[in-house]
Amino acid sequence: MVAATSHPVAGGKGTLLRYRVAVENGIHGVSADVFAGQVSAILSDPRSWTGTGHWRLQQVPAGAHYDFTIYLVSPATRDKLCGDGYDRYTSCRKGNSVVLNVARWVHGVPSFGTDLTGYREYMVNHETGHRLYNGHELCPGPGQPAPVMQQQTLGLHGCVPNSWPMRDGRAYHGRSGQYADPIPSDPASFAS
Repeated sequence: MVAATSHPVAGGKGTLLRYRVAVENGIHGVSADVFAGQVSAILSDPRSWTGTGHWRLQQVPAGAHYDFTIYLVSPATRDKLCGDGYDRYTSCRKGNSVVLNVARWVHGVPSFGTDLTGYREYMVNHETGHRLYNGHELCPGPGQPAPVMQQQTLGLHGCVPNSWPMRDGRAYHGRSGQYADPIPSDPASFAS
C-alpha cells in the first residue's frame, strides 16, 4: 500500500528527487502513512542527505510523479525485490527501489543494541544513500563513528554506531570498500 500523504520539500539546494513510501500488504502494526511520516522526518533532518546541499527530497502521495520508492517489506519479499539470493536479514537498494526489511525495522540489530530509533535512522539513510549513488565505506578507525554507508547491520569493525551522513555540519565519510561480513544464520534473527 502506497502512502496517501505527502510532505514538503526538504533541503534548500541540490537536485530534487521525489519519493513515495509503500508498506507491503499483510504487515500489521505499521500503516503506510505512519511509516511515511517516520521516513520523511529522517530524510528532512539536516543531518541527513538534504544537509549535504546536493539533494532536495520530497515524499509524494500515491498517484504522483516519483523518482524512487521506499518499501517496508517482509524478509521473503525483500529477497524477491532485491534479487540477490537468499538473505532475509538485510535491506537493499535495487534500481529505484529502496527496500527496508520489516524484521530489522521492528527488531533492530545487535550492533545498535537497544537504540531502535537510531537503527531505523541508519536504515533509511544507508539505503537511500545507495539510491543517491553512494557506495559502501569502511570504518575510519577504532572508536570513531561509522560512516552511514558502512554496512553497520552486519558489523562495526571497531567503529561506534552512526545513523547520519552529516556530522557537525559536514559530510562524514570513510574509505570506499566493504567487509566480508556473513549474513547471520540464527533463525531468531529472521523474526518479523
